[in-house]
Amino acid sequence: MSGNTILITGGAGNVGSALANALADNKANTIVIIDNISTGSLGKIPKKDNVIFIKADVNNYQDVVAVFGRYDFEYVFHYAAVVGVQRTLENPMAVLEDIEGIKNILNLSKNTGVKRVFYSSSSEVYGEPFEIPQNEHTTPLNSRLPYAIVKNVGEAFFRSYYNEFGLEYTIFRFFNTYGPNQSDDFVVPRFLRAALANENLLIYGDGSQTRSFCYVEDNIEACIKVMYNDEYVNEVLNIGSDKEMTILDLAQRIIAFTNSKSEIVHVPALEEGDMARRCPDITKMRNLLGRELLPLEVGLQKLIAFYTK
Repeated sequence: MSGNTILITGGAGNVGSALANALADNKANTIVIIDNISTGSLGKIPKKDNVIFIKADVNNYQDVVAVFGRYDFEYVFHYAAVVGVQRTLENPMAVLEDIEGIKNILNLSKNTGVKRVFYSSSSEVYGEPFEIPQNEHTTPLNSRLPYAIVKNVGEAFFRSYYNEFGLEYTIFRFFNTYGPNQSDDFVVPRFLRAALANENLLIYGDGSQTRSFCYVEDNIEACIKVMYNDEYVNEVLNIGSDKEMTILDLAQRIIAFTNSKSEIVHVPALEEGDMARRCPDITKMRNLLGRELLPLEVGLQKLIAFYTK
């Protein structure tokens, strides 16, 4: 397989680092990671000869223009963003700043001959669901939270750059993706670490809110196939699992799976940002993978092996 030079912004995060690691398996590829290490960490960056890390802030044009000047990128994955429900609610201005990074990446990609850009949008753009499962084409985008607005604006920028300049794109709407490099801000690692330590699992509200949980390997395999196979060009793609469960059920399953002595403790519900239901239509993703997704228990086993090694 011939190689490509690929930029991943936010490559020190959970999904970005896993993507870099998988793309770097092809020794002919050169993977350049940009991250400002605000939510990612250096320890997540793959230690491989064909992975280059540059500490830079995509929201600062001077930081990124130099990187595009040094490398000829064929593909760009724009994953850099302020993430995490609590963090995005507490830092709305920082979230809105991410619009600058979107514009910087698109301008530089357009001007340097990048073949295609990939954008990490989010299930948050759907807001409270009008229909389940949530479909890329028919579900309205209706959230008013800054994080969701920025992702929605980002999608509009990617479409507009294609319409105006012919810069091809694929938009990934990520639903909950868990994996070894995910921080404890997120529910699966938080619950699993607590259960392994026999500590209480804290649930916001009554736990009836639903989510679906996709293991990071399924996410990455789908996104890489989109790139290599020229699939879903100038389209939107839900990336996630369609096995919907309540947060209470997740907690109970993790406690049972780990034979934990942990108790479930309910704390006051979040004032906003904790949507009642989430579940994607993943027809397109399943077509890409040509198989079923990894069951939750298989993903939990992989995480436990990682935590205890």
